[in-house]
Amino acid sequence: MPTKTLRIPTTDGQADAFAAFPDDGEPHPGVLLYMDAFGLRPELEEKARELAGHGYYVLVPNLYYRHGTTPVVELPEHIGDDDRPAIFAQLMPLVEAHTTERALSDADAYLRFLTAQPEVSAGPVATIGYCMGAGLAMRTAAAHPDQVAAVAGFHPGFLVTDAPDSPHRLLSELTAEVHIGLAVNDLSPEALSDLNQALDAAGVDYTTETYPDTLHGFTMSDTDAFSAAALQRHWERLLPLLERTLVKPVS
Repeated sequence: MPTKTLRIPTTDGQADAFAAFPDDGEPHPGVLLYMDAFGLRPELEEKARELAGHGYYVLVPNLYYRHGTTPVVELPEHIGDDDRPAIFAQLMPLVEAHTTERALSDADAYLRFLTAQPEVSAGPVATIGYCMGAGLAMRTAAAHPDQVAAVAGFHPGFLVTDAPDSPHRLLSELTAEVHIGLAVNDLSPEALSDLNQALDAAGVDYTTETYPDTLHGFTMSDTDAFSAAALQRHWERLLPLLERTLVKPVS
C-alpha cells in the first residue's frame, strides 16, 4: 500500500500530512480524513491504509501544523484513562486555537491539494472526521457543496454547541449524504434533536445512529475507549456510504 508524507500549502504555512492510496497506478476517489483531538498518529495512518485498500486516496492533514509538525504532542503508545488529563492539558490550547476561520481556510487548502493529486480521480470527494474532526468534516462539506458528496463523523465533538457558528447551524448549503455514528453519551437528546432538525432542513439523506455500549472515542484502538464491535459497525456504515456517493457504476 503506497503511502506518502506530504506538505499542503495553506495561507498560514504548510501543513504536514499523511496519504495512503491503492497501488494499481489508477486514479481513485479522494477522501479527506480529519483527525481526532489526539492528532495525527499511527492509529489514523492505519485507518487511512484500510480505506485506501477499498479503493480510495486518503489524505490526513495535521490540523495542529501552526504549532509544529507531527507529533505536536508526544503521546504514549496506548492512551489510558489516567493519561488523559495531562495530555488534554497540552491539547486544549491547540484545539481552542483552531478557530472556525482557520478551519474553513484550511479546508479550502486541503480540498484544493487533494483534488490536484494525480492519484485522485475527477469527481466528488468525501470528508470523514473523528471526535473534533466530525465537526470539521461537516463544516467542510457545507462550505463546499459542489465538491463534497459524502460526510461521515464518528464519536463527534463540537458538532452541536451553543455557539452561533456551531457546525449544525451552518448546514443550509449542505448537499452531501451524511452518517453520524455517536457514542452513547456524545449528544444529549436535545442536541441530537437539533442536529436531526438541521439535517432535515438541509434536505439531505442522512443517518444519525447511537452505537450501543460505546464510549467517546470508540473507533480508536490506541485508547481505553476502543470497542472492536463499534469499530466494525463504523466500517459497515462508512464503506457503503462511500460506495454510493463516490464510486460511479460501470455502464
